[in-house]
Amino acid sequence: MIFIRLINDWLQHFAYECQSIFFFSLKMLKGLFVRPVYHMEIREQMYLIGIGSLYLVVLTGIFAGQGFALAFSVELADFGAKNYLGRIMSIAIVRELGPVLTGLMIAARVAAGITAEIGAMKSSNQLDAMTAFGIDPIKKLAVPRMIALFFMVPALTIVCDLIAIVGGWMIAVLISHVTSTMYWSAVKERLIFGNIFIGLFKPVMYSLVIAFVSCYKGFTSEGGTKGVGRATTESVVLSSITILVVNFFITKVVFSLIKGYL
Repeated sequence: MIFIRLINDWLQHFAYECQSIFFFSLKMLKGLFVRPVYHMEIREQMYLIGIGSLYLVVLTGIFAGQGFALAFSVELADFGAKNYLGRIMSIAIVRELGPVLTGLMIAARVAAGITAEIGAMKSSNQLDAMTAFGIDPIKKLAVPRMIALFFMVPALTIVCDLIAIVGGWMIAVLISHVTSTMYWSAVKERLIFGNIFIGLFKPVMYSLVIAFVSCYKGFTSEGGTKGVGRATTESVVLSSITILVVNFFITKVVFSLIKGYL
């Protein structure tokens, strides 16, 4: 009975959290169409998210690309198909690895920062002060971060894709002895509309996931410093899991819709 009660409590809490995040997300989206527009905050967040995450994305891209190329070059060599390494790299990086790795890295770094910053402002009553002065905290804090993520996550994904493919090229030439011409011709052959569309559509959706979850956790944090720390951890975990779930459903839906273009 205790086990069933725990399951029941967890399901009720889960349903309540999903409903709360949904209505909070609607408020953020509504804020896009309401004046004023905080241009300064948007530019500041774009710089913090884009430039601040660049080194993380570059390191992730280069080592992920090299590791992936090394593993697949060994397998392809057994079948005498090393020349297909560029095709596999292009498909795997652009469709899956680039968007997912970038989304997870930004979720780990940016989502934690957003939740901690907004949570700290709430615990020090700064959000109440904004409201008292007639400033909507969601419009002032959440919407600029959502807009910045909307542009920066796809941009960082493109950087991660390029770096990972270059990392694969280094492995192809130096270890697998595939010529540069053969590798880049194979990469170019698979950079078609369908793959590029999936590779750019996914990070757009990930940016919304990170924005909704991190801002919601910041605005709803309770319990002072300890509560902010707990909300930050929950923000990173929930963002990362949601990104993986969303990735699966996007892949499933997009594949069924544009299979002929892949």
